[in-house]
Amino acid sequence: MAEALKSSPSKNAKDCFDQDGYLKIEPLFDAAKMVEINAELDRFIAKRVPDMDRGEVYYEDINDRFSIKQMMNMHDHDGYFDDLLENSVIREMAETALGQEVKGVNVEYFNKPPGIGKATPAHQDGYFFHIKPSLAVTGWLALEDVDHENGCLHYVRGSHKAVNLRPHSRSNVLGFSQGMTDFGTDHDKENTVAFPCGAGTFLMHHCKTIHWAGKNRSTTRSRRALGFIYFAKSAEVDKEARAAYQAKLDQELASDNKI
Repeated sequence: MAEALKSSPSKNAKDCFDQDGYLKIEPLFDAAKMVEINAELDRFIAKRVPDMDRGEVYYEDINDRFSIKQMMNMHDHDGYFDDLLENSVIREMAETALGQEVKGVNVEYFNKPPGIGKATPAHQDGYFFHIKPSLAVTGWLALEDVDHENGCLHYVRGSHKAVNLRPHSRSNVLGFSQGMTDFGTDHDKENTVAFPCGAGTFLMHHCKTIHWAGKNRSTTRSRRALGFIYFAKSAEVDKEARAAYQAKLDQELASDNKI
């Protein structure tokens, strides 16, 4: 399995992002800041989750309220996470990566609970965004140590350079409803880069960068992370297509008793 490869330190962040389709900063936040963010997350789960819509909180086991695997729109429910999205260095990094002003779109929580956290299928975020042109980034902040056992991220280096998004279809994986149907080409395998990392490490990838993560094989360790989505100011959202997709997804998940 490919190990984490750092881009040349002689390049600036924009050059690295343009070449590889991702950035890595290790760490972005120091230990004290990570203690604060984790404490704020625990507060959010205790105080905000009970009032969130069922389509905004996913559970690995719907009957176990301690098995939260994903939350969306955290910035809409809490000022602390809205401030992280709009006023922190993360936004500056998004503008550097895309080379233009950005719009903060979403703060998400991703977890793989011990022993039951499922694999994340290979996908491109742009397939879910319904924007033209496909100019957006996702930032990913590790809230605890992440490795191959509990499900570290993998990228396909340079995959963002393709003109079009790759084909996707329903994956049946809660939180990642679409997965690539043609993943696993020689190019995909040869350019796979894995990112085991410590708490506080920050990754940022282009919305066309192919990525995935393994399942959590640990029976004692979770894999908690925050995601930050920014669209380029020049990107236009197809609101009808996006709303139709979300409505169809919510209906399917409700029918399957997943939300």
